[in-house]
This record gives sequence, C-alpha cells and structure tokens, in this order.
Amino acid sequence: MGKIAKPGGRPGRRQVLQSAVLLCVLGLLPATWVAVSAGDRVRTLGDAPAAPVVVVFGAGLWDGEPSPYLAHRLDAAAELYGRGRVRAVLVTGDNSRRDYDETGAMRDYLVRRGVPAEDVVGDHAGFDTWDSCARARRIFGVERVLLVSQGFHIRRALALCRAAGIDAHGVGVAEPHDATWYYGALREVAGAAKAGLEATFTPDPHFLGPRERGLERALAD
Repeated sequence: MGKIAKPGGRPGRRQVLQSAVLLCVLGLLPATWVAVSAGDRVRTLGDAPAAPVVVVFGAGLWDGEPSPYLAHRLDAAAELYGRGRVRAVLVTGDNSRRDYDETGAMRDYLVRRGVPAEDVVGDHAGFDTWDSCARARRIFGVERVLLVSQGFHIRRALALCRAAGIDAHGVGVAEPHDATWYYGALREVAGAAKAGLEATFTPDPHFLGPRERGLERALAD
C-alpha cells in the first residue's frame, strides 16, 4: 500500500504553499486591474489637462467642516478652477441625514476660497465611489472630467468613472505616509475587489432620480 501523506509532511506543506500563492495572486488581480485601467491618466496640478468639470469625492466631516483629507482635495479643486483648467466643480458626498451635509460643507469651503457659488454643484447621493461616478454620468450628464482624490484612491476612482462611461483624468493629492494614509491604502485592497464587480456589472447607484441641470447652467454662463 502507498504511504498516506501526513498534513505536516512535505506534500502537505507544498499544497498549503500553493494555496497561499494562489490566494495572493487572486487577491492582487483587482488591484492590477485598477492600475491598468487608470493607465497614465494620473496627473499633477501642473500638468492636468483642461476639462469642463472637476469632481471632488467626499472624505468625511469633522465638527461640520471638511476633514483634513477632504480639505486637501477641495484645495486642489479650487486651484484647478483658479488656473482656468475647469469651469465648474461637482462635489459628491453623503447627505443621507439632516444633521450631516457633506456636500454643503464642501460647497461652503470652496466658496470661501474664491470659487463662485453658482459654479459649485452638489450631488447629495454620492454614497461611494461607484455611485458618485455613475450619478455624474447619468444624472448630471458629465462626459469629460478631472477627478481629485488622494493618491491611494485616485486610480480606483478613475477606473470606475471610465467604467461609467466618462472620459476622466485624475489629480492625486499627496499626503504624508502616516497612519491615516496606510489605513486608506489598506482599504483600497478590498475597494479594488468591489470596484471590479461594479465595473463588470455596472449596477444602478443607490439613488437615481431626475436629471439634474445644475452643471449645465454653470457651464452655460
């Protein structure tokens, strides 16, 4: 009779190693897809191409004001507007509760930094990156944009907006590699897997609703 390999024996260890390698490869596939989809479309403030609209994704409020990460995104959008690279700003975030108005805080922040209120349009149902991209295309009629977010998130945002049918370039905001940055980068591993499913099946966002004309009016001025 042949010998039965013990779990701790050499054949058993080989199977465990092979399984571990396979899991690692499968885990990296979504992140690889995100990187390939973004391609060379991540730019800096200095070389960002002109576009009608810049989209700023929400990143939370602290005591009713934009968190530091969100403030840095808004600063970049204000600079792009001031340089004439964009003509309007679409701020997209969470306004699911009456006591939490992320897009309103984003608009106020931009206005205090010189962006005219009529050129800032809010999407109150941008609950995640896919919803923000899908609604930008289907509700606000966006076809070509600049996206602003931190470096660890901008490629996923680009991949999803392109999957939603938008011609997008992204500006990655630099941040110190502190605990918050590493936490955000780690979240992107799971985020990439979710993004792969969203790009494949292109589900409806949580809320659709009627077509919004705010951007059209801003761009018509």
